[in-house]
Amino acid sequence: MAQSDPDNERVMRRTVRTRVEVSSDRGVFMISVAAELAEMHPQTLRMYEARGLIEPKRSPKGTRLYSHKDVERLRRIQEMTAELGMNLAGVERVFELEQELELMTRKVRALEKRAAQLGAEVERLERLRRELRADIVPYMKGGELVRAADIQRVKIQVQRPQS
Repeated sequence: MAQSDPDNERVMRRTVRTRVEVSSDRGVFMISVAAELAEMHPQTLRMYEARGLIEPKRSPKGTRLYSHKDVERLRRIQEMTAELGMNLAGVERVFELEQELELMTRKVRALEKRAAQLGAEVERLERLRRELRADIVPYMKGGELVRAADIQRVKIQVQRPQS
C-alpha cells in the first residue's frame, strides 16, 4: 500500500468572491466603526448627533447605524473644524447654505427646462401664425375667412357714401 505524501498531493481549492453593493445612505456601521473611519472618538459622534449635524439610522433594537454618507459627512465636519478652524455653529450654517443652494439649483434647472418648453411652443405658434397669415385673409362680409389664393377670384364691390 502506497502512502500519500501531503506535499505532493494537489488540492484543488476554489475561492468564490461575492461582491455586495450597499446603498450609500444605508446604515451599516456601528458607532465604533464609524468613529474609526472618520478618525474621531465615538463620543464626538454622539455630540454631533445631539447638535443635529448627523442623523444615523437605528436598528430595530435602537443601535446607531452609520452609512457611507454619514461617514463622509463626519469627515467633512472634522475637516471644517480642525483644518478650517470653524466652530460647530459655522459648520451647521455651511450645511444649511449647501441645502439651500441644492434646492435653488433644482428650481433653476426646472425653470430652465420649462423656459425651453415654452420657447419651443412660442416658436411653433409663430410658425403657425406665419403660415395662416399667408394663406388666410379676413373677408368683411359675414366675417368668413378666405384663403389668399381665392381672394384674387373674389371681387368685392365697395360702395362709398356720397357726400
